[in-house]
Parts: sequence; C-alpha cells; structure tokens
Amino acid sequence: MKQRNKSKDEALIAIVDDDASVCEALESLLKSIGFRAATFTSARGFLDFTELANVSCVVLDVSMPKMSGLELQRHLLASNPIPIIFITARNGKSREQALRAGAIAFLTKSFSDEALIDSLHAALGA
Repeated sequence: MKQRNKSKDEALIAIVDDDASVCEALESLLKSIGFRAATFTSARGFLDFTELANVSCVVLDVSMPKMSGLELQRHLLASNPIPIIFITARNGKSREQALRAGAIAFLTKSFSDEALIDSLHAALGA
C-alpha cells in the first residue's frame, strides 16, 4: 500500500469507531501532537466524508454495526487505498485478515499512545 509521506500538520487522520468516546479521546490525542483529525461513528459516515480523498490514514475499529472495519477495508482497497491502523477490543481471526489485506497495524484496546503514534508514523512514511 502506498504511504502518504505527509508531515503531521498536512496529514488528515480519520478515526472511525462506533464508540463516540473513543473517537473523542483519539481526536484529542492526535490534535495535541499536531495532527489534523476527523471522527466518524460509522463506516457510512466516513465514506460520505467530502474530504475522503484528502485522508492520509484511517484509525479504524474492527467491530461496528452495519459495516465492519474489515468490510470498510475491503471497500477502500477496491476504490481508494488508504493506510489503515485497526483498533479493537477483541483479538481473533480479524487480526490475521486485516494484516494480510495490508493494514499497517492492529492494536488491541487499550493500546498505548506511543503504539498509536508509532503506527501513524509508519503509515505516513515519517
């Protein structure tokens, strides 16, 4: 998957998680270290985002209603490949599936801030 090679202030990170409190916490963390961030509580909300073409990386929950993170990953691979960092409360077969399909990282909640930041740097080619 092509890395975006953007600086923090240029990169737009999308956070897609059906738990609004997770979105808020991650958005706050990313903004505190200089990233631009946009949050979405559903895959459909993310796909309808008018700035989708400008997204440098997606932090994506595996388990969401209607369209799972893995389904969204397949959709993005077919239409608009974007580096993906998966986050999940469960660790199962989805880890292997996500990584095999090109995910940059697969982090289990509650992951450290450093693990997420390191994964973002890998995704952005920084």
